[in-house]
Amino acid sequence: MGTTGDKLTRRTVLRAGVAAVAVAGLGTVFATTARATDREPAAAKAKERARARVLVGGRSANGWEMEAGADIGGSIWTRPITGSPVTVALRIGAVAVVLTHVVRRFHYEIGALNSGEALGYQEEASVTGYETNHASGTAVDLRPGWYRPGVSGGFLPAELVVLRDVLRDCEGIVSWGGDRVRPDEGHFQIEVGPDDPRLAKVAAKIQDWNSKPGKGAGVLLALS
Repeated sequence: MGTTGDKLTRRTVLRAGVAAVAVAGLGTVFATTARATDREPAAAKAKERARARVLVGGRSANGWEMEAGADIGGSIWTRPITGSPVTVALRIGAVAVVLTHVVRRFHYEIGALNSGEALGYQEEASVTGYETNHASGTAVDLRPGWYRPGVSGGFLPAELVVLRDVLRDCEGIVSWGGDRVRPDEGHFQIEVGPDDPRLAKVAAKIQDWNSKPGKGAGVLLALS
């Protein structure tokens, strides 16, 4: 059994060891935090560079940023239209939810769409005026070639009833080209900018419909 001096020495050594471990632990925390802090600006810069490669430096007629292409790492991606052979490149998020609803109801209730009959994204260099909304992924043309710009009367009365019902679903955030002074009856676009709260509200409503049987696209409309 050691002396009191031995015990004090051992305690002193023990305390010193604990302190050293604590200091080492704090050093690890600080080093990890420093590395994480260093990574944050680097990640932000990488994200900004990727964003710069995608954006073309302008906004479409409805106020959304136009992009250099679809499926290139930006906000515009090609997605299938459930229950149809159609795919369409649209801005992901609320825009895609709403415009997909329009396309699906058209397909189910107005006329079945074939592959290639829903045109979403188009390059900024190929569009002007309201059609620049294609370059931001916020517009879609259905059955291109069927409904010639400047010509009206492409829909039967019963089809127009359904079409107006689809627009009512969208509560004013989607406009139809048939209502333009120079009609473009195959054209549908988001009518509000990215900061308009109505877009998220309508998208949430449509998503709720899609999760419930008997709601949303594909429900037969009783014509009186």
